[in-house]
Amino acid sequence: MRRCLIHVGLFVLLVLIVVSASAQTPNSAINHYRDGAAKVGKGDLDGAIEEYSRAIAISSRLAPVNSATAEANNVRVVDPFTANAYVNRGVARYRKGDFEGAKSDFDSALSIRPGLATAYLNRSASKRALGDWTGASADIDKAISIDPKLFEAYSNRGALKHDMGDVAGALADFDKAISLNSKVAEPFYLRGYALISAKNYSGAVADFDRAMKLTPEMALIYQGRGTALMFQGQLDKAIADFNRAIELQPGIVWAHFNRGLALLVKGDEVAAQFDFDRCLKLRPSLRAELEQRIEVARELRKEKQKP
Repeated sequence: MRRCLIHVGLFVLLVLIVVSASAQTPNSAINHYRDGAAKVGKGDLDGAIEEYSRAIAISSRLAPVNSATAEANNVRVVDPFTANAYVNRGVARYRKGDFEGAKSDFDSALSIRPGLATAYLNRSASKRALGDWTGASADIDKAISIDPKLFEAYSNRGALKHDMGDVAGALADFDKAISLNSKVAEPFYLRGYALISAKNYSGAVADFDRAMKLTPEMALIYQGRGTALMFQGQLDKAIADFNRAIELQPGIVWAHFNRGLALLVKGDEVAAQFDFDRCLKLRPSLRAELEQRIEVARELRKEKQKP
């Protein structure tokens, strides 16, 4: 009997809003906004937050519009552009690990534009990170009710359902996301992880292969395919994928975790211990789980050695 060795983790997607300015938006605010987006692309999150803050400060100084216009357009300030800046600053804060700050920004965006689907989508991710899964579910459902074609929302809801143990529901949402947009990698690799949970390892490998064609340099995809290959007993191929995942992202904890287990099943205790030490250095809280998985790996090695 094949035992569960490998942890699989899913990541929530957050969406930046491209510049969309009203006629009232000052050019200086738009320029700071665009500079913020450019800095996000370069990984300069602190710089991006500063630029978005400047855009917010400039664009939110304008006087309110009359109530009839506000009600008709679902906007409470003269410049709906400000809500976009709050969303993008929230995304940058989320990526820095400031989930409370991110949630606050998404709250602000929704106070300006209560019908902004991407703000609900991103706030759901923040709530999930903060442990509020009920709130996260409500927000993602709201995003979908506002914009049923927002494929990222189905991807995120699928990831949330997977975390909650609803694999069938997760797969249905990933299928929907892919039907809406088959040109991005995320729904494919997220579905790949869900297929691992469903023990459909060949289907998972096919999804990771598709994701890899779309985004060939993403560590998480190699980690996922390595996981599926390991469950199929293809240890050498799995180790090669874990190697690539670590090359692309040296701090990817679960690739070290899983590569160590694969090496241990193969009987390479020294190399396996290196990975286990690295894993615990990166995340000491995994010690108890790792020790349990090591025992399972040793039992599997004994089974493989039986005549």
